[in-house]
Amino acid sequence: MSSQETKLALRSFVAERDWGQFHSPENLIKSIAIESGELLERVQWGGQSDSEEIRSELADVLTYAYLLADRMGWEPDEIVLEKLQTTREKYPVDKAKGTSAKYDQL
Repeated sequence: MSSQETKLALRSFVAERDWGQFHSPENLIKSIAIESGELLERVQWGGQSDSEEIRSELADVLTYAYLLADRMGWEPDEIVLEKLQTTREKYPVDKAKGTSAKYDQL
């Protein structure tokens, strides 16, 4: 499924339930944080992680991220690629390869 198909499916889902009225940028950002916390909870205490639970929580995070991008009028693929380019410049391969150091420590 492409990003466009995902966006259209989400728009339809939300419209059918008249939930758009609740999807202010602020509420969507809060929802991303909440769902991210639930994703983190899946690995909180270490041990064996249930990949299906992780998958489900990641889907929730991505859903709210797509909804926020759509509400803001941004194309998810476009903003990810723009950020990737910025990050690529901060972390050139010759300095960043194999290290987890922050860009200002390279």
